[in-house]
Amino acid sequence: MPDARRADVSDLRHADAVGQASPLGVWPSGHALLDAALPGGGWPWGGLVQVLQSHPLQRVWSLLAPGLAGALRGRSGPLVLVNPPAEPFGPALALQGVPPQRLLWVRTPDAVSALWAAEQALRCPQVLAVLAWLPAARADALRRLQVAARGGHTGRGLFAFGPLPLPGQAGEASSPAVLRLQVIDAAVTAATRADWGVRILKRRGPPLEQVLWLNQAIKRPLAPYLSAQAAIKNVANGESAPPQLVGA
Repeated sequence: MPDARRADVSDLRHADAVGQASPLGVWPSGHALLDAALPGGGWPWGGLVQVLQSHPLQRVWSLLAPGLAGALRGRSGPLVLVNPPAEPFGPALALQGVPPQRLLWVRTPDAVSALWAAEQALRCPQVLAVLAWLPAARADALRRLQVAARGGHTGRGLFAFGPLPLPGQAGEASSPAVLRLQVIDAAVTAATRADWGVRILKRRGPPLEQVLWLNQAIKRPLAPYLSAQAAIKNVANGESAPPQLVGA
């Protein structure tokens, strides 16, 4: 008779250990501090990442561009944006490694159409990842998107952006996302350069109470473009020398 005390515990993990990666793998977020806190060390393929923001444009590309740039270099297929709050600025994204020609921008008239468009994009084998702005999506709708993202042998990246739930709302505590993040802005002072970060509200593993300050200096890669833009403006105004940009 087998000894029950010798049962296989290979699937168990300590309560203070970060969970395993997505079965379909991960890709680096481009933020070393964040990768160290994410299961598997990156964004999950085939898993929903829910990003909560105080406003729809809050740090979207600062958070995602470094990782998407690497994913776009390593795989084919478009990046589908469903109902972004503003038209992406192509030159800035190109300088961050996200070619504008790889973007497919979808504009829908209502929330139901946005969910349908996101789900159809995820079911398309050629699509690399979907970024969807879904301010009023219910948990069951997000669950359908996650199932669609998991389809196929490789899965697709899926990021859903929405507002912070009000205290007492159902969305405050429950979400089908495998990762749930809150974007945090901080006042920049002379004592610190950390002006934004994320709080991990949900992951496979223990909760993470502290904010991860991700001080990726997006302004520096943009400096060449801004310098060129300033020079063109100066020439048009009859000035001889462009202004110097701090940190360029």
